[in-house]
Amino acid sequence: MMRREKSISLPELLDKMEALMPPITPIYPTAFEVLIFCIISLRTKDEVAYPSADRLFTLGRTPMAIAKLSVEAIAQAIYPAGFYQRKASQIWAIAQDLASKGMEQPPADREALLTYTGVGLKTANLTLSRGFNIPAICVDIHVHRIANRLGFIQSNDPDESERLLREHIPQRYWSKINPILVYWGQHYCGAKAKCNLCPVRSDCPVG
Repeated sequence: MMRREKSISLPELLDKMEALMPPITPIYPTAFEVLIFCIISLRTKDEVAYPSADRLFTLGRTPMAIAKLSVEAIAQAIYPAGFYQRKASQIWAIAQDLASKGMEQPPADREALLTYTGVGLKTANLTLSRGFNIPAICVDIHVHRIANRLGFIQSNDPDESERLLREHIPQRYWSKINPILVYWGQHYCGAKAKCNLCPVRSDCPVG
């Protein structure tokens, strides 16, 4: 792909993308479920992560219910998610902490979320944005790759990409950029871009 001078801003491109994709839907109904799903989904494909989370949530959907399970039961439910045994211990520890404090939901605070083992910036921000409707940019492989590929930012590190995007786009786009670019990455702009199929190619800086 040959880069050309950008004639469109990232927010404008996001608007065009969003208009051409299915409506953005909730991942799960509560912030706790979003948090647990995010942990399960790390280094795990969606087609494995969603069924794994669903199996766990049949056993319990609250910190109190999950805290009553054994680590082994959690691990069995989320298998074959990647690193399922480690994730089971992390999920159990979070549930234990919240249950001991009588909290049905995790804290709606990024720094507090980051104190939990297994929770990084991506997971914390997705929990805030999709669980609490708090503006936050979740930078996964799709967001990092596409934003850099199109030349809107220049970063080798997802955390740095998150900081640059916060400076680059208005806050009203913070929570939308992840589901939009995830959809685009899965359908058109993955590791091997399908530029010939992309419906916004005429506006793309590298189209």
